[in-house]
Amino acid sequence: MASTPKFIQGVFPFVGHGLGKSELLDAATAYTVPPGLTAQPLYFRGGNSSDELVVVTLTRDGESMRVFPMGAKASVNVPLRVVEDVDPDSVLELTVAAPDGCSGEVVVDFGMMIF
Repeated sequence: MASTPKFIQGVFPFVGHGLGKSELLDAATAYTVPPGLTAQPLYFRGGNSSDELVVVTLTRDGESMRVFPMGAKASVNVPLRVVEDVDPDSVLELTVAAPDGCSGEVVVDFGMMIF
């Protein structure tokens, strides 16, 4: 079975509304698994330009799947060691939460395989 890499990459501005209020980073950070195919998230790299802790969350159909906290002016590189299949028609989204009033940009490099 052939597989195809899929990447969500970019620099996305955000304004925080509280660490408990995660919001979609951008329409470009949402991906619907095509009918008849399966996705496997493999890694997340991210950077945070703000002076506060921010949290990027990978959601599947609105439910948290993985959480990636990033410290102030810091970055993370997370190879996902526990890999799970994401079913066809599932919606994957990258959301961000930050302290109320905090603003900045998040650099995202998220990779998955589609097969």
